[in-house]
Amino acid sequence: MTRLIVWRHGNTDWNAANRVQGQTDVPLNELGRDQARAAAPLLAALRPDAIVASDLSRAADTAAALAALTGLSVRTDARLRERHFGQWQGLHLTEVAERFPEEYARWRAGDPDPGVDLEPLHLLGERVGAALQEAADAVAGGTVVIATHGGGSRQGIGHLLGWDPSVLRTIGSLANCHWTELRHDDVRGWQLRAHNVGLATVPAVVDAI
Repeated sequence: MTRLIVWRHGNTDWNAANRVQGQTDVPLNELGRDQARAAAPLLAALRPDAIVASDLSRAADTAAALAALTGLSVRTDARLRERHFGQWQGLHLTEVAERFPEEYARWRAGDPDPGVDLEPLHLLGERVGAALQEAADAVAGGTVVIATHGGGSRQGIGHLLGWDPSVLRTIGSLANCHWTELRHDDVRGWQLRAHNVGLATVPAVVDAI
């Protein structure tokens, strides 16, 4: 059975300020670095065989905290980047709501392609899902930890599980430095085994949903 751990990066100043990051390369802040160092021993205990990360520094540096404990190298993959948020990148959400009220309302309502150059959700799911599948295939029967982003991880996971977008919207977002666990076998395919696991929630898991 192959195990895939999809780990959201630690906190950034833009997270704290509700500023749209998208594919802007925003670094971890002190809290984010502390979160990564605190989570790393829990993930190291899973004895990963590989670590893969988005090439954006907030994810790559989160992965580096785990690499320091395991001795594994980190492979980066640009397909694991966050959703591209087009004209919204760099704006606070209050600014987005003021400048783009119609598109913002559609986005909040779950429109997968609200305009203003936001990456459509089906394309996001396809690119992140392909990177997740490739990383899992490389360690078939083992464990791989993927350090990535909140929105991208949701869509990539949904792509692997084959979930309808309406179902995927019912799953809560990953908190900073929390993770989702998927497992794959040849009979049942991909299964969700745990979601939004982190320092405060271990050993709580979700076995079925």
